[in-house]
Parts: sequence; structure tokens; C-alpha cells
Amino acid sequence: MTLTLHFHPLSSYCHKVLIALYENATPFEGRVIDFGNAESAASFRALWPVGKMPVLRDAARDRTIPESSIIIEYLAQHHPGPVALLPADPDLALRTRLADRFYDLHVHDPMQKIVGDRLRPDGVKDPHGVEAARERLRLAYDLIDADMADRLWAVGESFTLADCAAAPPLFYANKLLPFGNDHPNLAAYFARLSRRPSYARVLAEAEPFMKYFPG
Repeated sequence: MTLTLHFHPLSSYCHKVLIALYENATPFEGRVIDFGNAESAASFRALWPVGKMPVLRDAARDRTIPESSIIIEYLAQHHPGPVALLPADPDLALRTRLADRFYDLHVHDPMQKIVGDRLRPDGVKDPHGVEAARERLRLAYDLIDADMADRLWAVGESFTLADCAAAPPLFYANKLLPFGNDHPNLAAYFARLSRRPSYARVLAEAEPFMKYFPG
């Protein structure tokens, strides 16, 4: 098979790319990376020394593509499908990229800070950093709730890269810091994301691993 995705079923950034692949029914082989296995970890770092997932390998074009947003744009360019996850209109494409960055930087990152701290051993935890991350999430929730008052998806009426970016961190963030009754538009948006067949499939495939999530 031409495309191989190196990923882990619990990784939120990997979920982001899986959503895009499933949206367009793009054929690929999934290769689960186990950093607890020396051979698996070494093989992955030989492919991408930075050692962060996901990474897409396109054997037909002899290309190795890291970073979730870049992978999705690469797929749109070289393996397009019926769902245009990056709009053709330049202004809308820019709004989509901005929303993608917003979810990565202001939802994904603070969510992962909280998760990472829960995995730290006692004595080296960072309560100040965790509270700062929770404050960032609260601000992000407020902004998303306001944005979603009058739209179906992250940047309008069409499902895009931005929605691929939004669903995974919102899923985990809601477990750590629930949206609550103060964010009805955000909660409704996440409910729509959860019903999207591509993301529902990602969650179903991740379910056996959810017991390892420190939420």
C-alpha cells in the first residue's frame, strides 16, 4: 500500500489525521507505534528522529511527512477525495488554517499539559502550570462558544481541517475540564463532531485503549 500512517490509537494528534483519512475513505496502512517496545521505538525514530506522531509515509512518492496539519494538506494535494478539507477560496482557506492553529495551540496544548502532569511522579508535578493550562482552556471554551452560536462547523457550513483539529482535543479536554452548562454552543458543536461518522470511527477504534488515559 502506498500510504502508511505511523500512529497510536490514543494520540489526539493522530486522531486528527485519522479523521481526515476516513472522511475521504483514503486507503492506508496503519502502523501502531509502541514506545514501550525498543524495536518499535527505534524503527519509528529512524523514520522521524524527532519521535513525535503522527507521521505519514508515502512510498510511491518517497516522501515522509510529519505534523498533523501538514499531513492533511499533503493528502489534499496528492491524494484528494470528495471532501475538500481545505477550501478552495483563499480567504476561507486562511480562516480554516487559523482555526486549525487555534485548536492546536489553545485547546490541544493546554489539554496535553494537564495530561502530562498526571503522568508525572509525585514530587515533580507542576500545579501552577496545570492551573495556567486550565485557565487557557476556560478562555478557549468561551471563544469557541461565542463562535459556534451561528455556525454548524468550525469555519462555517462545511466540515474542514479545522474540525479535524477540534474534535480530538475537545474530547479529552471535556474529560479533564467539562464544558458545563455555561458553554451550550460548544457542547452542541462537540455533539455534532462526535456524531460525524469519521470521528465516531476513530473513537470506536480508540475505545480499547481508553483505560490508559489518565483522565
